[in-house]
Amino acid sequence: MTDRASDISSPVGLIAGGGVLPFAVADSLVTRGIEPVFFALKGICDPEKVSRFRHHWIAVGQIGNAERLLRAENCRDLVFIGTLVRPALSEIRLDWGTVRVLAHVLAAFRGGDDHLLSGIGRILERDGFRMVGIKDVAPDLLMPAGCLTGKTPDQSAQADIANGQEVLRALSPFDIGQAAVVIDGHVVGVEGIEGTDALLARIAQLRAEGRIRAKTARGVLVKMPKAGQDLRYDLPTLGPRTVENAAAAGLAGVAVVAGNTLVAEPQALVGAADACGVFVVGLPA
Repeated sequence: MTDRASDISSPVGLIAGGGVLPFAVADSLVTRGIEPVFFALKGICDPEKVSRFRHHWIAVGQIGNAERLLRAENCRDLVFIGTLVRPALSEIRLDWGTVRVLAHVLAAFRGGDDHLLSGIGRILERDGFRMVGIKDVAPDLLMPAGCLTGKTPDQSAQADIANGQEVLRALSPFDIGQAAVVIDGHVVGVEGIEGTDALLARIAQLRAEGRIRAKTARGVLVKMPKAGQDLRYDLPTLGPRTVENAAAAGLAGVAVVAGNTLVAEPQALVGAADACGVFVVGLPA
C-alpha cells in the first residue's frame, strides 16, 4: 500500500478498457466503501458487466469530453485499468479538448504502451486530476510473495527464473515487453507487442514444430515490470488463462514479482495451476 492509498477520495474514476480487471478493481473499491464510476471506452469495455455500475461511455482520444464527465462526477482520483489495443493516430476522433493538448498527445504516442498511458496521465494531472494505481485503490489484488501452488520450482526452474529476470532487466530500457520464457538456461521467447498469451502460443507452436526439444514440464514464464516504469500504468497482470497457456506450452511454471503484479482471479488462478500441474510463484520485489 502506498501513501496515496490513505488519501483516496470517493468516487474513484475508472478509465476502463477490456477484460475482467476493471470489474475486479470496482468490486474491491466497493468492499472498502469507495464508489467506483466507470468511464468505459467505447467498443472495448464489456457493456453487460459495466451496467452493474454507475458509468459513462467515452471515445478514445476525446479528452475534453472525458474531463467534462469526470468533473461532473466529482472524480479527482483516476485509474487506467483493462486491456487496450493501441489505436492508430488516424483512428482517433479528436475533440477540442484533445486538440488543445495535441502536441502532448503526439508525444505520448512516440513510445510503448507504458509511455502512451503515462503521457495521457500527465495531461489529466495537468488539468487537476490525480492518477493513482492498483497499489492505491485495490492492494488486495496484488500478487503475494511465495509459492501459491502445490507444485514448487525445483533447482532448474529457479535458475531459469533468475535468467529470465536478468534478461528482462537488460531489455527494459528498450520498452519491448514484460515477459520472457527460459527453458534449461536458454531464452526461447520474449514478449513483444502481441502480449503474453501470444508469446506462450508461439512457444507451444515451436514445440510442435520440433524447434524446442526440451522435455515438457521444463522452463518458466517470467514477468516483471520494466526498470523505472511508473507502476500506476500497465502493471503486469496474471490470470488463469495465462497459467493454462503456460502449461499448454510445456512449461513448469510462472514467476512474477510480488506486489507489482495484478491478479484479478486468485482462486481461479491457483485452481487452474494445480489442475495443470504448474507452479505460480511471487518473487521478491
